[in-house]
Amino acid sequence: MVRIRIGFVLAAILAAGRAPAQQAGQAAPPAPLAERYAGIGTMIVTTSDHTMFPHEKRAQGHVYEGKTYPADVHYTDRTVAIFVPNGFRAGDATDLVFYFHGWRNDVDATLAKFKIAEQLAASGVNAVLVLPEGAKDAPDSFGGKLEETGVFAGLVSDVLGTLKAKGVIANTKPGSIVLAGHSGAYRVMAFILTRGGLTANIREVYLFDALYGQTEKFAHWIDRFPGRLVDIYTAEGGTKDPSLDLMDDLRAWDIPFAAVPESDVTGKLLKRNRIVFIDSPLEHDDVVAKNEQLRTFLSTGSLARR
Repeated sequence: MVRIRIGFVLAAILAAGRAPAQQAGQAAPPAPLAERYAGIGTMIVTTSDHTMFPHEKRAQGHVYEGKTYPADVHYTDRTVAIFVPNGFRAGDATDLVFYFHGWRNDVDATLAKFKIAEQLAASGVNAVLVLPEGAKDAPDSFGGKLEETGVFAGLVSDVLGTLKAKGVIANTKPGSIVLAGHSGAYRVMAFILTRGGLTANIREVYLFDALYGQTEKFAHWIDRFPGRLVDIYTAEGGTKDPSLDLMDDLRAWDIPFAAVPESDVTGKLLKRNRIVFIDSPLEHDDVVAKNEQLRTFLSTGSLARR
């Protein structure tokens, strides 16, 4: 009798043209991350022992404003998303664009919300995009293992090894590297610049409302290396004063830079200036994708085109 009743219910659902998990008013679940970007490139989802976590300093999780963020939920994910845009041409070395998410976020949500893969594809650069997981959905800027000496070089080696194993490239030599990140990503980027092991390869740094601290590390890189830095900040995001302080230091050191409101940003300005500070009227979460800022920075940068 129970079997007959279940069969009748299932038949009624099928006759109505929808599966049990797709009742009226419910959106279909998103496609798996590895399949979601098939129209513009190839997304490879893998893991690495050289991501931020697990780390001994978060073995017991993290407490912020009285709330505990357990390690097993927020500090164990070793995911690395690798996006190869359509038209990518392999060469003797591979250019890489690393993007790091900020607080209360994760790789999957970051790709969707900020259109990171779409912006890289639209930029036309001949580079591979890499998003390593950080503190997952937690309010935490700690960069874990990527704050340690040489670990970033290990992550790059893992990424290039994966690309070779997948037949995307033949040589595992790293080319130019771009570091980009939003909000709390500033910390891991700063330590990669000083301890990551591939500082000479880093040609561009993009801070999306992210200069909260570690300013001396960014200043050291600006002073010692020829790469480009773009810092877009907002009035309310908490990054304006550190950005103004860094500008004061650069003036004192006679290092030229451009400082403009976002409405005055042009491709010519971005190409002509090695250091650019952009005062944005947008909200904190709008400085990455609302005006396709990542695409614009990449397309005016030093990376080769597809």
